[in-house]
Amino acid sequence: MQNTTPQENYIEVLDKGFVKLVDFMGSDLRAVSSARVSFGGVSKGEEKDKLLIKYLVENGHHSPFEHCYFQFHIKCPIFVARQWMRHRICSYNEISARYTEVKDEFYIPTEFRVQDIANRQGSIVSKDIDNKALLEIYNKSIENSYESYKKLLAAGVAREMARCVLPVSQYTQFYWTVNARALLNFIKLRADNHAQYEIRVYAEAIKKIFKEKLPWTWQAFENLTKEEK
Repeated sequence: MQNTTPQENYIEVLDKGFVKLVDFMGSDLRAVSSARVSFGGVSKGEEKDKLLIKYLVENGHHSPFEHCYFQFHIKCPIFVARQWMRHRICSYNEISARYTEVKDEFYIPTEFRVQDIANRQGSIVSKDIDNKALLEIYNKSIENSYESYKKLLAAGVAREMARCVLPVSQYTQFYWTVNARALLNFIKLRADNHAQYEIRVYAEAIKKIFKEKLPWTWQAFENLTKEEK
């Protein structure tokens, strides 16, 4: 499902997607310094700095983490991106199908899930459906929509209108700049078991990068999350 290359901060996700860390500003010590400046203080050594981070996380004093920034390059299906963009304390720049011709890149699931009766907005794996037959229907629909898109373009239809026939399984790409505080909120919500699988695997990939860049902050956040459960 995921192929991690830590040196490049690049993780492949789903069948054609990826998460790539483009830039990063800050550190655990940046958050510490941002917190201590309120009292005119500086770092007091690793042990006390870690305890401060733990205190900040546990007591909801999250503004110091806003001074650490991540910039990601994301490639994901459109339906995942639309869930993603519900998170608004950040900046997005997405590729535009008005200006760029769409590539033949669509998300093809390995298997379908059925509606979860207990959780009306969730889904579960079931052995009671014919995945092979359903994937044939799915793939045929995508092939027909992309063929229609190409025919409309060939006939002179503007890209901004021809794109209307394409499904939300189409892959899109965007740059996402987000501070550590907002990123922890994203991970908390989207890596949760109640989140849709397709966005959850992206959140899990981002979690790995966050942990590498801000290990003290992540440890404090992870410990608090375990306690809350």
